[in-house]
Amino acid sequence: MEVLGIVLPIIIAGLIVVFVIKRLDQKTKQGALPKKKSTSAQTLLDSLIPLGMLMGCILGLFISMISSISLGFAFSLGASFGLLGGYFAYERYGNKEER
Repeated sequence: MEVLGIVLPIIIAGLIVVFVIKRLDQKTKQGALPKKKSTSAQTLLDSLIPLGMLMGCILGLFISMISSISLGFAFSLGASFGLLGGYFAYERYGNKEER
């Protein structure tokens, strides 16, 4: 059971990271990465994925503080799900038209 607690977050994080990297690589090869007209909008767009990871790390830290889940488990899964959330925010904001 202890081995599962160690290996499971690595597997989940690895699958999420591979998914995001493959999707971004595919969009890069197609030339379909979203671009914004203003510099500030482009900066926000480029920062969404790292901000998602940061928010996921903070959420994982809070979850580990209030529950019996270990810090490493909650932190790694929080960062992974934050990466996934940041990617989806990147996609959504990238497809949104500027006013």
